[in-house]
Amino acid sequence: MEHLPIFSEVVRRVTSMDVILGLLHQRPYTGYEIKHAFQHQFSYFFDASFGTIYPTLGKMEKLGYITKESIPQDNRPVKHLYSLTDEGRKQFREYLVSPLEPESFRCDFLVRLTFGEHLGTDALIRLVEENLNGSRAYLAELEGKWTKFCDRMSPSQEIAIRIGIESNKARVKVLEEGLAKLKGKGL
Repeated sequence: MEHLPIFSEVVRRVTSMDVILGLLHQRPYTGYEIKHAFQHQFSYFFDASFGTIYPTLGKMEKLGYITKESIPQDNRPVKHLYSLTDEGRKQFREYLVSPLEPESFRCDFLVRLTFGEHLGTDALIRLVEENLNGSRAYLAELEGKWTKFCDRMSPSQEIAIRIGIESNKARVKVLEEGLAKLKGKGL
């Protein structure tokens, strides 16, 4: 039986290459489709820009993990379709069974909130309200994705999006409670 990934002190950090290998393990993708997946499917836990994706694809092609097929189009730029090679499948499998990277969390809002007493009550309330509004919108976006795609998700994909939804529900609840406290007491 194969060992499953566990938390370890010696880990390799997840990269956009790992995510792209996973996508290409499903089917060939264009660069645009890969960017779309980062913006929609992975947006609540991983991000990469076009400025990251295309150099990564070039590196992956040089390493022999993927192949690129150029498809001419009438009156449009050439479309590049990327496919996984056997070496790419091997690399992706190595990633999947490697020890889990400890989760890290960086949040500008929480750093500012930690030092919120230096803002004053009105500015702190505005900061929390802005974050609450953004969190509500993001929660609605995730719930919309769940509704739209749940019947096509694998069980593991369902778990991933539900973690995003439930985490954001908890965030909204805490922000609402904190905002009520700030408005009631001030600093």
